[in-house]
Amino acid sequence: MKSYQQVIKRIDGECQIIDVLIKRALHAWKEGSKQPDMQNVFLDSVALNLHGFYTGIERLFELIARYIDGDLPSGKDWHIALLNQISNHYKDQRPAVISSNTKLKLDEFRRFRHLVRNVYTISLAPEKMKTMMTNLPDLWKQLVAELHAFSEFLDDVIKTNEKRSGH
Repeated sequence: MKSYQQVIKRIDGECQIIDVLIKRALHAWKEGSKQPDMQNVFLDSVALNLHGFYTGIERLFELIARYIDGDLPSGKDWHIALLNQISNHYKDQRPAVISSNTKLKLDEFRRFRHLVRNVYTISLAPEKMKTMMTNLPDLWKQLVAELHAFSEFLDDVIKTNEKRSGH
């Protein structure tokens, strides 16, 4: 149960950090639209912060897969497998952490992160980023709610086990 408590704590801590990244991305996006001559500089900032956003989310999913599921995907497509694992009930151990709708939206950010890692930033298309930036605030709100619900599930498991063991 100690690992459950650690996962709850990490979810809370990572969400605070990710929230800062989202605010920075949204600010850079807004400023870039105001200053067309500097747009590329702001787009680089947006791309870096979106990369950090998805990496932080994936870090949480890895933590859940490792310490709650006891099964971290591996292989060439492990990033996709992890997203699928987290969006489904896992055996009899836990409910889905995120909804299928959230999974679909996050997959767009996963693909974008792959693009940022593997191409020059001059190749990034602002028009493709626009949809992501428009959807980001609502996605984040939904994701935080789903992660909070999962933390509550873990807390309930801890309390149930404590009652059973007489602590």
